[in-house]
Amino acid sequence: MKLGIIGCGNMAGAMLAGILEQGGCGPEDVRVTDVLPGAVKGFEEGFGVKGLEDGRAVCAWCDVLLLAVKPQVYEGVIAQVRDVCRAGQLILSIAPGKTLAWLRERFQKPVHLVRAMPNTPAMVGEGMAALCFGEGVSPQQQELAQRLLESTGKAQVVPEGLMDAVVAVSGSSPAYVFVMVEAMADAAVSFGMARQQAFTFAAQAVLGSARMVLESGLHPAQLKDMVCSPGGTTIEAVKMLEKTGFRGSLMDAMKVCWEKSKGM
Repeated sequence: MKLGIIGCGNMAGAMLAGILEQGGCGPEDVRVTDVLPGAVKGFEEGFGVKGLEDGRAVCAWCDVLLLAVKPQVYEGVIAQVRDVCRAGQLILSIAPGKTLAWLRERFQKPVHLVRAMPNTPAMVGEGMAALCFGEGVSPQQQELAQRLLESTGKAQVVPEGLMDAVVAVSGSSPAYVFVMVEAMADAAVSFGMARQQAFTFAAQAVLGSARMVLESGLHPAQLKDMVCSPGGTTIEAVKMLEKTGFRGSLMDAMKVCWEKSKGM
């Protein structure tokens, strides 16, 4: 596999690190480009891959193209590369809001499109990605796309109609968790704990709790009840969260995220 990457940002770096570590390809099989020469140089020095002058050169060279640029520049990038794309070439898009139909119309060629939504925990090998496939994507290409995404964590195939929901529940949700961890740590600092220690306690609690959801098979409400002893400290905290609208605020935040994704 010859992998081309347009856009040398954090997500592309996380995916490339995982792909190389898992043996999906070697550094000699990767070409990258970015509008910022410094970003390309960072990939060359950090991963041992080769940078090319522009997206056209990358697209013409590769078998699989990862589009890892911001959504607002997608149309311009596609216009730049589409005349050198080949029928059947696998194109992996990770931009929110850019549907398979939108991508197909812009490429104006029968390229094989995969739409995916990874998240930033991919940077530490704990990513969660969703993907869906356009017309003509072969079973072998589907397997390859899923394997590439699983190199940084987990990946599941979903109907395209759920991709905006994925943005809200997974793509953007690390930010919600970071806000919660920061708030928990701030409270612990106010009680006298050192800040770095507070971050460790809060983050490890989130990490362990997430593993319990994934590995126990129990409903989150059951796991919550296991912590809430009658007349104890935890139920008092949960009571305050309900009183101040924690659950509703989170759901409202996800709704505006979902709406924004649909409108991009």
